[in-house]
Amino acid sequence: MATRFDPRLTPARPDLAAAHLRGKVEAARFVEGAEQQVIAGIAPLRKEPAHDAPLLTEALHGERITTYETDEEGWAWGQLESDNYVGWIPAAALLEPGPAPTHRVAALRTLVFPGPSIKLPPTEALPFGATVAVEREQDGFAVTAAGGYLPRPHLAPLASHESDFVAVAERFVGTPYLWGGKSSLGVDCSGLVQVALAACGIPCPRDSDMQEGTLGKPANLAGLQAGDLIFWKGHVAIARGRNSLIHANAFHMAVTIEPVAEALTRIGATGSQVTGVRRLK
Repeated sequence: MATRFDPRLTPARPDLAAAHLRGKVEAARFVEGAEQQVIAGIAPLRKEPAHDAPLLTEALHGERITTYETDEEGWAWGQLESDNYVGWIPAAALLEPGPAPTHRVAALRTLVFPGPSIKLPPTEALPFGATVAVEREQDGFAVTAAGGYLPRPHLAPLASHESDFVAVAERFVGTPYLWGGKSSLGVDCSGLVQVALAACGIPCPRDSDMQEGTLGKPANLAGLQAGDLIFWKGHVAIARGRNSLIHANAFHMAVTIEPVAEALTRIGATGSQVTGVRRLK
């Protein structure tokens, strides 16, 4: 009996697959792939190689990806190292890996300047969770290996972690809802959970069904605690305690805090019931 692989996490198509899957999947050819690094602030990972294709997730600056094909239109097909998601990403957003990252962006977003002055026009913006390789400090700036100058207070050492992922999620209140989004410019429900947990050094899969299946241990609504994850089919929220929760949702089209009872009633009215509660601690 053939093994079934989740297509979201498996770099395999009928015409092409990763070499390490030889003998496990059927494909016309197998390739080793090349490791690359995201150099754009935020890069879309799409279902198909087209700008209007559905957004699966986003890759943040500094992330590594193994690419297996680049087409003539400038799209690369590959698998992200951080959460193993597979999709199409603009090849222009990638380069061969540079120095290993040393710091992450700890502000909701920051600006990169071409020199040690805030009066210079920024060259790019980086989102919360993006990583950079810092070589030195100068005049209150962290200077990256690529020559960018970032405000030092906006960065944290890569080895340091936030202590409260609920508090991290709360910083995103008001952020627009974006299917597949992972930044303060736009985020979806599972993206908010993933970004908040990653800031605390907790590995987290991308989609809500994966999160429900792998994170923490079972809990229940009656005994909700801060940090519990509440799941519906295709949706996840973070409990702030017994009475309120925070989630990115399409009803408000934003990251919002609302009473647990109100959210349960509103979502239940659409025919969707809670499928589970998971406790990480």
